[in-house]
Amino acid sequence: MDESAGDAPKPKYRRVVLKLSGEAFGHPGKSGINIDETLDLARQLQRAVGRGVQLALVVGAGNILRGAQFSAGGEVIKQGTAHYMGMLATVLNGLALQDALESLNCETRLLTAIRMETVAEPYIRRRASRHLEKGRIVILAGGTGNPFVTTDTAAALRARELEADALLKATRVDGVFSEDPEINPHAVRYDKLTYAQVMRDNLQVMDMAAISLCREGKMPILVFNFKKRDYIERAVAGQPVGT
Repeated sequence: MDESAGDAPKPKYRRVVLKLSGEAFGHPGKSGINIDETLDLARQLQRAVGRGVQLALVVGAGNILRGAQFSAGGEVIKQGTAHYMGMLATVLNGLALQDALESLNCETRLLTAIRMETVAEPYIRRRASRHLEKGRIVILAGGTGNPFVTTDTAAALRARELEADALLKATRVDGVFSEDPEINPHAVRYDKLTYAQVMRDNLQVMDMAAISLCREGKMPILVFNFKKRDYIERAVAGQPVGT
């Protein structure tokens, strides 16, 4: 899978924030962290950073726990508590990815929005930016540190805070569709969309708070399938690999 530096696409962006769902750490439909999948992801990230881009990663945790799954049992576990549980689960994925990257000799820093200095640095915007300037991969876990906020919104917020050139969202489908392509095989894929179209048609690509944040900051969003060969590298290079 490795390409020589001369053949690889050059990065279009100086700095990007890449949102990785929990599904990136395992097989579709299965829970937990799969080491082979995590290492394959780390190799893709290694190649992308090798092209000179500054890369910050916001990780989800749907492979371990989703706060929303406890909504029906709100009398036992309150929604706020459930969301904190989900934020803590993102740290597990962050730790796994950090070690996978460092096994490939990638200098990496794990920063969390919820303070836990024994395993990670606290998220401080200027510190995160400095790590990126030094060529380190920055993993951002713990969402925003607040309940009732999705990791998509956390990614949009971090992209704005860190003055990224683009927000990339890695998914298991080939971009944004008119409907869920895994349910309707005739769903139409969009090559390009405006923020207004996404909001008007209620397209389920990111939650509306995340779209609004990007719209206000004129932050480009690229949605693509990270499971396809070299698509993270190609996305970083600004090639048309999704929507």
